[in-house]
Amino acid sequence: MSDTTASRTPLKVLVYSDDVNTRKQVILALGRRPHPDLPELEYVEVATEPVVIQNMDAGHISLAILDGEAVPAGGMGIAKQLKDEIHQCPPVVVLTGRPQDAWLATWSRAEAAVPHPLDPIQLAEAVVALLRARVPATTA
Repeated sequence: MSDTTASRTPLKVLVYSDDVNTRKQVILALGRRPHPDLPELEYVEVATEPVVIQNMDAGHISLAILDGEAVPAGGMGIAKQLKDEIHQCPPVVVLTGRPQDAWLATWSRAEAAVPHPLDPIQLAEAVVALLRARVPATTA
């Protein structure tokens, strides 16, 4: 690992679900550094829609992972609201109830959709692809 990689500021990833177990599954699946090209991830766990909006409005989030099955506010509706209201909104990954719900994630304008039950490899691939586009490349 180069000094440049190690010294980069952690990327903040918002993880929204009303279910603490879903939030923990996401965090465990991704770990602190899902790819050596990326800085470490720092997680912001959120259980309610108002706190999602508050964190996203603050502008310090690099990526949001929203549970489409959360209640009372589902992640797809929140994703749509964020994309409609925040200029240069960070990328959003929506966790769908099943693979067939991917079209709903498209409606929500989320950049990626990963179905429940969570596949750690699929989730990491989606997150790494989206974060890589936001992190400037470094030369060693």
